[in-house]
Amino acid sequence: MPVLTPAVEHRQNTCVGAPAWRNAAHAETLKAHQLTDRCGQEAVTMWQPKDSVWDPNVAHHLRRAAYIQPWRFRLEMVKGGGSVEKPPPGEGVTLWKSKMKPPAWHAHLPLPLHRDAHALQTAELAQAHARGARLTAARLGRAQQQINGQLRLLQRQREATDRRLSEVRKGLLINQQSVKLRGYRPKSERIPDKADSVLTWEKEELKNMKRKMEKDMENSEALLKSLASCRDTLAFCCKERLQAVDLMNKPLDKVLEQAGRHSWVNLSHDQTPTTQGQKTPPPDPVGTYTPECATALYEAKRLLMESKDTLQEMAKNEEDIRQQQQLISDRVCASLTQKMRETSELKERMNMTLGLMRGTIHRCQKFSQEMYVTRGLMKGPLSKNHLETREKLDRPLVRVYQRHVGTQLPEARRLAQGTDKLQGHISHVEKNLEDLLATHKNLTCSLNYKKIGHDVDYDVVRLRLRQRHPHVYYQQAQDQVKDWDPRTPPPCVESSNTAK
Repeated sequence: MPVLTPAVEHRQNTCVGAPAWRNAAHAETLKAHQLTDRCGQEAVTMWQPKDSVWDPNVAHHLRRAAYIQPWRFRLEMVKGGGSVEKPPPGEGVTLWKSKMKPPAWHAHLPLPLHRDAHALQTAELAQAHARGARLTAARLGRAQQQINGQLRLLQRQREATDRRLSEVRKGLLINQQSVKLRGYRPKSERIPDKADSVLTWEKEELKNMKRKMEKDMENSEALLKSLASCRDTLAFCCKERLQAVDLMNKPLDKVLEQAGRHSWVNLSHDQTPTTQGQKTPPPDPVGTYTPECATALYEAKRLLMESKDTLQEMAKNEEDIRQQQQLISDRVCASLTQKMRETSELKERMNMTLGLMRGTIHRCQKFSQEMYVTRGLMKGPLSKNHLETREKLDRPLVRVYQRHVGTQLPEARRLAQGTDKLQGHISHVEKNLEDLLATHKNLTCSLNYKKIGHDVDYDVVRLRLRQRHPHVYYQQAQDQVKDWDPRTPPPCVESSNTAK
C-alpha cells in the first residue's frame, strides 16, 4: 500500500510530533555527536607526545600547523656570520630529510608488546641491581685486598720491631754481663769511675727503649686484630653481594675500571681536587649499597689511615732506637777503651818505677852485706886470712907503750864509736831496704791488679762487640750466660788474692 505524502505547506505549518518527543530526539542526537567527538579525540590521544596541548584559540584548520611548528629545525647564527639548522633539543627521532624532530610519543594503553616490554624492564631492573651489587662487591673486594696488604706490611713491621726489641733486650743482658764481669776486678780497681756511670746510663736508656717498643708492639697488636676483623667483615659483605651476580662473568677489576675509580678507600696517592668517576652512592637498606657495606668501607678507610700513621711511627721509632742503641754502645766501648788506655799508661809508669826500684834494692842489699863484713872486721879477724892485716889491742907494741902512766891509747874508744855508727847505718839501711821491698811488693801487686783490670775491661769490650753482632740472638746470649758459671773467679783474681 503506497504511503501518502502530505503537502509541503501543511508540513511546514503543522507538526504532528510532540515537542518532548522532538527534544528527546535532538538530545539523543547531540549526545551521539558528543560521544563520537570524545571517542575520536580519545582515540587520537591514545598515542601522542606527552606534552601535547591543543590551543583552543587557534582555528581548527590551523591547529595541525601550529602543532607541528615546534618540531621543525631551528635556524641558528654562527659567529662567522653564517647560519646553521639544528634539530630542537629533547628526546625523539630526528627526521633529517624532512627537517623535523617529533618528540617521543607515549601510549596510554598497553600495546601488543606490553608483556615483552615489561619483561625487558624487569630484566633491565635485575641487571641494574646486579651491576650495582657487582660494583659494590668490587669495591668491597678491593678494600679487602688493601686491608690484606696493610696487614702484611704491619706484620713485617712488627717482625722488624720485634727483632729490634730483641736487640734491646740483648743490650740489657750485655749490660748486666758487663757489670757482673767488671765486678771480678780486685778491690782496689773497683773504685767507681766514668765507665760505671756510662754503664748505668746505658741501662736506663735501654729500659726506656724497651718500654717504648713494647708499647708499639701492644698498639700494633690491637691494630692487627682490628684489621683482621675488618677484613672478615669485608669478605662476608662481598660474598653476600656476589650472590646476585651469578649470570655476570665480568672481572671485578674491570668493573672498577669502568666506574672510573681504582678504589673508594685507596690512600696510596694524593686525592685530586676534582674527583673523577662515579661518586659513592648513598646507603640504601634495600639497595645494593647497604648501610652494612658503607660501615665496613668507612671502617676500612679509617683503619687504613690509622695503620699508615702507625707504620710510619713504628718505622721511625725502630730506626731511631737502632741508631741510639748503636751510639750508646759505641760510647760505652769508648769509655772502657779509654779506661784500658789509662790503665796501660799507669802500668808503664809502674814498670819504670819497678825497674828503678830493683836496681836500688840490689845496691842496698850489696851495700848492707859489705857493711856486715866491715863490722866483722872491726871486731876482729873473722878468718885466718885476716890475721895478717888485723892486730888485736894486746899486741906487744901497745903493751910496751902502756907501761907508763898517761899513755892510754884511744883506739878502743874510737873503734867502739865506729862500730856503733856503723851499726846505726846498717839498721837505717835495713829499714830502707824493708820499705823498698814492701813498696816493691805493693807496686807489683798493684801492677798485677792493673793488669787484671785491663784484662777484664778488654774482656768486657770483646764481649760487647761479639754479642751485639746481629747474628747473635737474645736466646743465644742467654745460653752463653747459663753456660758461664759466675761463681768461678778468673785465674787472675786467684793470683791477686794469693799475692795479698
